[in-house]
Amino acid sequence: TDGFDLIKVLLSLLLVIFTAFLIQQANDRYLLIRTRTKLPATIFVIIVGGFSEIHTLHPVYFAAVFLLLAIHSFFSVFNNPSTYPGIFNSGLILGIGALFYFNLLIVVPAFLIGIFTLIREARWREFVVLLLGLFVPFIFAVSFAFYTNNLLEFFYTIERNIMTPVNHFRSSFVLQGFLGLLVIFTVLSSIKILQEYDTRKVSTRKYYTVFLFIFVFTIAGFILVPAISQEMLVLSAVPVTFLMSNFFVSINSRFWGEFLFTLLLLSVILMQFSDYLLNG
Repeated sequence: TDGFDLIKVLLSLLLVIFTAFLIQQANDRYLLIRTRTKLPATIFVIIVGGFSEIHTLHPVYFAAVFLLLAIHSFFSVFNNPSTYPGIFNSGLILGIGALFYFNLLIVVPAFLIGIFTLIREARWREFVVLLLGLFVPFIFAVSFAFYTNNLLEFFYTIERNIMTPVNHFRSSFVLQGFLGLLVIFTVLSSIKILQEYDTRKVSTRKYYTVFLFIFVFTIAGFILVPAISQEMLVLSAVPVTFLMSNFFVSINSRFWGEFLFTLLLLSVILMQFSDYLLNG
């Protein structure tokens, strides 16, 4: 059993590293941060490292991979005369990811609103194309469940993913403290990006606007959906990663940059010992 648990931890680590790789690829491809830096991948791994209670093979890590793949496809439609393939693929990828972690669907409205952001003359067809892509994996999943006489179990599983209450966050004061620190970093990073907003390329502004939508909907899901707990913050960490990376590379003072980064790193290290601190 211990060996199997180790394998699950290692697989989750590989998924986190692959997600960090996709984050770095997005930064390099879409120039989300002015300076060429490997910081986004590092920041994401550090943030997720703080969620010590889900250092196992949780479905949300698969969802994070699919979210990044969907973002890659979605961003490709900006200034692209052929928008339908990228939009359809985004919906398709999100649908596949939702079969691993159903609550990934919480970000779908962010992509629907994002169509207005990335496409100058968006029409109803773009929304339909995204939803068609989203429904395709579920059509196959429902068909397979029907064929194997597991249709009721399929819908019961969906219900549990929405309505089963969890309260891991409320019972962990150490986690609340760590999230409080992340909130402070997120606020400081948001102020910085707003100060730079007028000097950024149009494309970068639009990409960050989409990130804002993703962040808002993941946090709303975290607060409002009974079955969602701290695992949703792994998805919230994607837009936050870019904000914080931009913040750190923009700090002119070497002392403050190193001090704040060390503070973040130490808080994550502290989270690894949270169980010992709480239970003795």
